Amino acid sequence: MDKRKLRSGTVVLGGMGVLAATLTACSSEPDERCVDRVTQEILPSYECTDSDGHGTYYYGGSSHNNRVSGGSFNRSAVERDGFGSSSSSGG
Repeated sequence: MDKRKLRSGTVVLGGMGVLAATLTACSSEPDERCVDRVTQEILPSYECTDSDGHGTYYYGGSSHNNRVSGGSFNRSAVERDGFGSSSSSGG
């Protein structure tokens, strides 16, 4: 009898974890990186915030060897699709 209660509690807790992860993934904004538009090299954030900076924000995608790919300079063109999203940051 006690074993049955434990199993149902585990199912409820597991379901709550999946729900929380789904809500978090759906409400997240795409990754934002400051990059050089020509070379697509990742720059320090001040290059995008200073008026003298030459960086542009790049949304989504991934990074490898200090360069970005698979995203867009247009924020509205990038949507997070939650599970299975390919917005990992490697480097």
